[in-house]
Amino acid sequence: MDSRLVTGVDFVTVPTKDYEAAAEFYGTVLGLPFGKRWGQMPAGEFETGNLTIAVMQSDAFGVEFEPHSHPIALQVDDVEAARAELESRGVAFVGETIDSGVCHQAIFKDPDGNLLEIHHRYAPR
Repeated sequence: MDSRLVTGVDFVTVPTKDYEAAAEFYGTVLGLPFGKRWGQMPAGEFETGNLTIAVMQSDAFGVEFEPHSHPIALQVDDVEAARAELESRGVAFVGETIDSGVCHQAIFKDPDGNLLEIHHRYAPR
């Protein structure tokens, strides 16, 4: 029997002030497949392949909106190519692409100011 209490992460929630605008960004601009809507509530899930991003309109759930100030790292094969494609779709990046010595990453914001980044680890773990 596995003694771990936590066995994985089902989803991460990203707050929004405008679900429809956020859904357009995550679904069309980032191209993430739509998973499901949370019934009639202004919230829905977008799939990344290994983690679900649940976009949730804060006020509809009685929560004060506050954007994430630490980025969610979205894995890509080529940061520069992904950056160029996202820039062509209107995404503005915060600064230059970073080479940390083990990965490349480029930070941007969604329409609500939540930090995201495209990320590619090139060094072995």
